[in-house]
Amino acid sequence: MLILALDTAQADCAACLFDTTSDVVLARTVETIGKGHAERLMAVIDETLQRAGRAPAGFDRIAVNVGPGSFTGVRVGVSTARALALATRTECVGVSSLSALGFQARELARGRAVMATIDARRGEAYAQVFGADGQALTEPSAFAYEALDGLMRRHDALAFGTGASVAGLEVAGDVTHIEIETIALLGVVARPQGPVSPLYLRAPDARPQAGYAVARR
Repeated sequence: MLILALDTAQADCAACLFDTTSDVVLARTVETIGKGHAERLMAVIDETLQRAGRAPAGFDRIAVNVGPGSFTGVRVGVSTARALALATRTECVGVSSLSALGFQARELARGRAVMATIDARRGEAYAQVFGADGQALTEPSAFAYEALDGLMRRHDALAFGTGASVAGLEVAGDVTHIEIETIALLGVVARPQGPVSPLYLRAPDARPQAGYAVARR
């Protein structure tokens, strides 16, 4: 099976084509752009497929990072994945940022539980705890910085990610960047559960100004 993995939930605009039969990444394209994912994602996908020598619909499944992360970036990735899946009649699965970080941290945890965190700003972090076997022990949620230490201690977990670092916790290793290959690997085992949806965990930072009305035409 060929899996097209997409990630626009972080600073990267990334795609890779992964062959599950040979367990090989056929091609990958990663652009660290911060913003402007909507303008670059289709070009990144096209470049990845061209490098792999595949047709525009030359994949069997799409795996996309559904967040949490940049609200705009997550929305771009999910909407593009859904549109591609519809156009190519391909199944689409979502992979969360926290599960990806937890997966990458397991090797460093050496049999301990892992608390994966992402700084959400405004005094909060997104966090989720995973057991040594990779199974989720908690639901993904937004926590106040000061609540992370208690979450970590309750599960005797090691802390990883930007949320723990900003909160002043000791982190067990430098696992802050999600590799596009991780989205592909987790996409192999993910179960299709209908249309994928963004995992925001809280309301967007940008909100309409009080008393401001959009003019109607």
